[in-house]
Amino acid sequence: MTLLETPALRRPLTAPELDPLPVAVIGAGPIGLAAAAHLAERGLPFVILEAGDAVGAGIRRWGHTRLFSPWKHVVDPASRRRLEASGWTLPAAEHLPTGTELVERYLEPLALLEPLDGRIRTGARVEAVTRRGMDRTRSAGRAETPFLLRIRTSDGTEELLARAVIDTSGTSEHPNSLGSSGLDPLGLDGVADRVWHALPDVLGRDREHFAGRHVTVVGAGHSAANTLLALAELAEEEPATRITWLIRNASAVRVTTSDDDGLAARASIGRRVDALVAAGRIRVVDRFEIVRLARLDDGVAADGAVRLIGARGDDLVEHDTDLVVNATGFRPDLAMLREIRLDLDEVVEAPRRLAPLIDPNVHTCGTVEPHGFAELEHPEPGFFLAGMKSYGRAPTFLLATGYEQVRSIAAWLAGDLAAASAVELELPATGVCSTSLAPDGSSCGPSDGGGCCG
Repeated sequence: MTLLETPALRRPLTAPELDPLPVAVIGAGPIGLAAAAHLAERGLPFVILEAGDAVGAGIRRWGHTRLFSPWKHVVDPASRRRLEASGWTLPAAEHLPTGTELVERYLEPLALLEPLDGRIRTGARVEAVTRRGMDRTRSAGRAETPFLLRIRTSDGTEELLARAVIDTSGTSEHPNSLGSSGLDPLGLDGVADRVWHALPDVLGRDREHFAGRHVTVVGAGHSAANTLLALAELAEEEPATRITWLIRNASAVRVTTSDDDGLAARASIGRRVDALVAAGRIRVVDRFEIVRLARLDDGVAADGAVRLIGARGDDLVEHDTDLVVNATGFRPDLAMLREIRLDLDEVVEAPRRLAPLIDPNVHTCGTVEPHGFAELEHPEPGFFLAGMKSYGRAPTFLLATGYEQVRSIAAWLAGDLAAASAVELELPATGVCSTSLAPDGSSCGPSDGGGCCG
């Protein structure tokens, strides 16, 4: 389905009370700054609200990690035009930047340019979004009423009015549960100091915590794979370091090796992990669903149900480790949007028309068809989720996809329906396109060419 074929293409609303107000962009990461660059090109006023103390605050936490997309795929076109006009030069197009390089060589210079400079408020956490004088139950005149954002800063709480809202706040602060049920395992509070967030810097600032320890990485995606590779490198220097990879299914489908992946670095991650497993340097425990965690003298005991075909699966097996890394993915924080009328898919918590393109129960593609405002619309006119947050719990997001989203949204807000409905992005093919998981957790097989990767 093309953008022009999607239902209910609303025309952007105009009202005298809305016109002088800015578009509020939540989050000053790559997608938030790209949204600002596109809004600036369209002559629309905006303000960027960032909870952290600097642009790219979320990326800085995993800045040691190297992206599998090269520079040519991680710079937004509108942002690039603005930067190059100031004398900036794109780094080596095929080079793979780290998160820190992305922030220091791209986001920071972009944030210093007019008109972004001066319109970015850091240390401003959005606690709620609503309509002025209206909760979600009131309908009359809603579309012509300004949005109201409640913001917490070091000086207290304040409120801001906006004509539209683009929420690019991401999901990295909200990891999925270690429990397969979606709930935290019993006993998590008692071992919280021994459970780490995804992508710890095991070769840098966090090294002393991991060297010589038994580390269990939980998760079956690229965050888990990157941590496993770093731990294996640490183990070469600190031989007492032991590594266990704990996954819920029979195989880690999302890091499956594929020779025809358009992003070679993404394919190499799977090959390198496979080689370490084959060499016995990483122990794999599959079909293990954590139910309970308990504190040991110097570690953690994970009680889990082992799901085997034909087995009852109600007997718990204990897995002991020193540290646990939760790399099970992320989920969106929707609490601040309680008064906004959202239309989210009930499975992946993404906008309903986007969800079929990214639902991991349907496919595991790393490439998603380019899409824009039409797939991202909600019943709340002028409100959009964009970037990683628009993907809900799905794991397949690429920066280039987010840049296309905000390009389309900015065009729509400016009243340019033709530009908003056009597709201006061609993504590298993933080469990995498995359909739904079989009952034992294994892949049902590759696409026949007419499936999710097309």
